[in-house]
Amino acid sequence: MAPKKADDSWGTAAPSVDQVAADQTLETMGYTPELSRNRSTWNVVFMCFILSSVPYGLSTTFTYPLAGGGPANIIWGWVTVSLIILCVAASLAEITSVYPTAGGVYYQTFILSPPWCRRVASWICGWAYVAGNITITLAVNFGTTLFFVSSLNVFEDENGVGITENFGAWQVFLIFLAVTAICHAIPALGNKYLTWLEFFAIFWTLAGLIAITVTILVLARGGRHTGKWVFTHFEPQAGWPAGWSFCIGLLQAAYATSATGMIISMCEEVRQPAIQVPKAMVGTIVINLFAGLLLLIPICFVLPDLTELVNLPSGQPVPPTFKAATGSSVGAFCLLIPLLVLGIICGVGCVTATSRCTWAFARDGAIPGSRWWRVVNQRLDIPLNAMMLGMIVEILLGLIYFGSSAAFNAFSGVGVILLTLSYACPVAVSFILRRREDIKRGSFNLGYLGAFCNVVCIAWTLLAVPLFCMPSFSTVTLETMNYASVVFVGVVAISGLWYWVWGHKNYVGPPTDAVDPVGQPAASIAKSD
Repeated sequence: MAPKKADDSWGTAAPSVDQVAADQTLETMGYTPELSRNRSTWNVVFMCFILSSVPYGLSTTFTYPLAGGGPANIIWGWVTVSLIILCVAASLAEITSVYPTAGGVYYQTFILSPPWCRRVASWICGWAYVAGNITITLAVNFGTTLFFVSSLNVFEDENGVGITENFGAWQVFLIFLAVTAICHAIPALGNKYLTWLEFFAIFWTLAGLIAITVTILVLARGGRHTGKWVFTHFEPQAGWPAGWSFCIGLLQAAYATSATGMIISMCEEVRQPAIQVPKAMVGTIVINLFAGLLLLIPICFVLPDLTELVNLPSGQPVPPTFKAATGSSVGAFCLLIPLLVLGIICGVGCVTATSRCTWAFARDGAIPGSRWWRVVNQRLDIPLNAMMLGMIVEILLGLIYFGSSAAFNAFSGVGVILLTLSYACPVAVSFILRRREDIKRGSFNLGYLGAFCNVVCIAWTLLAVPLFCMPSFSTVTLETMNYASVVFVGVVAISGLWYWVWGHKNYVGPPTDAVDPVGQPAASIAKSD
């Protein structure tokens, strides 16, 4: 198949030299270009930005650090995790500058691993990456649902009861279905307009942050805390020892930055992926660090009673905080609108990235029914079947909400765990087994600083996997139980069973022989379904 012509972000144009070179590199890796390269450097930055949508992500998970330690946990936890994720992004950026493909960390793990373990290593990484993409997308869409329901509760009846407080599980689930449908319909039907949406998201975020910051600090109907209280007050309410409580509160920041490596799946739609994607990944973390502080610090100055916020049945402290600060239901809801819109935009970005990584994994025959999921819809120029598969899995997992209202904890927690694990796989192989030899051929080589970042990335993974399986509160009930470990075990069981039934005999991995760093002889690897 001949390389596709790329639709330019601002009009239709013939493929540029960069686009042709990127397609040729992809062909060298063993793949036929099937997607349009319609993203410039700024488009990649914007895509990275909306995948995180930091103001939205921090708002929907605000209760974790609030219970973990209050304002000091919120602010310093965010700074700490942002610096750690900067090391993760730098580590992934180095490897991606050498191997830029939609297979992302799964492809990189396969090609960097020695022959005796590469199939199993890439299988584990690939399933963690795909499942992590799907569950983090589910967490975003479900989080938007819960945040929307809680935002409506700033309007109360004469008895002080929020208008949605009596909603049943089925009503919340219907809203979730609507949010999920919207977030899938936009990238499915309007793929060529996504770059415009991402461009809009940057200005929407900036305007929303300015509106929120100025309004709540100027009005502050409930009073303002001192700077010392905001930056130093530590009040654990989760029942854990202080240090462990602080660590568990880091889930908010880890969730908001978990999409760092998802942009790699967009490499086959980028004009200069080996250059643009690594720079965008690292640069966006720095931007997000300051964007997060611009939201978190003003909110901490106007926080109402911490105990009341921690014990809210909705688990969403931001809407009542805005209402207390503005003294108005209408004013609070208007300030919540930018965050709700960002939730939808973030969902669109996550759906887009998830469909690409699912498609790429299916392209190498690693998912049951791969011959359906690896098809690209030529009219829409997207892997539509893979996108629909992700949506079906998200809806099925969403049914957990009928059994426990703590389902969102499971979705956000397991998404962070799986993505963190998948990011660490190629980094660990490159650092421990390959001694960073391959990085020398890349355009993004940080030298000794890169080695330091690799160590931080691996250490963070060893901490994050068990940490985010822990319940937020020491007293565990059906409502406070962290079901992330249950979902995580389920993913491991399904992937392990499929490998035992089919994978160990049929799965050969991506066709990487032409660029195999371990010196394997070139061979044509047959694709099996």
